[in-house]
Amino acid sequence: MTQRPLSLDEILEAHIQNLALTLRPGTLENYRSVVRRFLRYLHRDYPQVRRLAQLRRDPHILGWFRCTCEQQPSIRNGTRIRNLLCLRRLLNDLATNGHVLQPDLIRREDFPPEDRHLPRALSLQEDPSLQQELRCTDTLHANALLLTRAIGMRIGECIDLPLDCLQEIGVNQWAVHIPIGKMHTERLVPADSEVQRIVARILTLRSQASPKLLAKSQGFLLPRKAGPHALAHTLRSDLDDAAKRSVCPSHVTPHRLRHSFASEMIRLGVSLPALMQLLGHKDIRMTLRYVQITQQDLQREYHQARNNAAQPHRMPVLPLPKNIPGATLPGIHQALEATRHLLEMYRRQVGNEKSKRTLQRLDRRLLAVASQIKQLETGEK
Repeated sequence: MTQRPLSLDEILEAHIQNLALTLRPGTLENYRSVVRRFLRYLHRDYPQVRRLAQLRRDPHILGWFRCTCEQQPSIRNGTRIRNLLCLRRLLNDLATNGHVLQPDLIRREDFPPEDRHLPRALSLQEDPSLQQELRCTDTLHANALLLTRAIGMRIGECIDLPLDCLQEIGVNQWAVHIPIGKMHTERLVPADSEVQRIVARILTLRSQASPKLLAKSQGFLLPRKAGPHALAHTLRSDLDDAAKRSVCPSHVTPHRLRHSFASEMIRLGVSLPALMQLLGHKDIRMTLRYVQITQQDLQREYHQARNNAAQPHRMPVLPLPKNIPGATLPGIHQALEATRHLLEMYRRQVGNEKSKRTLQRLDRRLLAVASQIKQLETGEK
């Protein structure tokens, strides 16, 4: 009996099922969403297309691009790029697996330019005001938001924190363990005394929750009545209310707390590679999107650079004794070392190579004298 060939819908769904072995559920749902929209367009405008071999770049693929832009004119370029990447991967995988497909159905020029957004860190006035409001509120969710701000984690990472997330990694060294999440990686974020206090406060408030609620949240730091999406909605709502009470003029989301953490770390001198590790990024370009250089930062960096330019050849200065050393062997040795230092500083400023060589010979003589003085000093002892 001849087996019925799979339809286009069935082939795509079967491949998505195969991807379920390696992709996270959220990513898998994105693939399904893109495929549903694409197939809905094909069935409506080109119902005769039933097989992969019938797909053409024009009119099927390009027509879908145009239809998407016309029906969703406000869709961001980042969303369009993700949709194209999903569909292109599926089609390329199917071609690799032996399905007959036209080449170059989706080309590089089909991708729109990526949106470039400014960092969304809170201002230097909004950030401390909001944190103070959360401290005064002192609820379980308010402290969870404070913890999110203190270590710069994603809201999903905060929701999934384990009960024993605060770990001692050395003598008086603590870190918050953030389990495997969006980037398929886990990390340890250093925890200072303030972070330790927040976690301790969360544990105290957690112990006061009802046994029924705790029974649904075994192993998690934050109790949850339902699933993680409901908890995320509650945290966003509580943050919005706290922002309004602290008179923040702009809308505040949990991810803006992460941006604020990143900007603060750069301001305090953390390097970009270290910040990339703290944020759990795999690409330094993503980290750069989180960094906001304020006008105060620009002023400070500018004037510091100008001060450095005023003294382009600054040299380290050996602190000389206030009083001339006494007539002792240690005092003579100290004076010789100071003289050698001054001689070297002067040699670096001399432009004549012959004079430099002469000064080097003098330094070697002083070194020989200092060595003999040291031997005399050792002999007396």
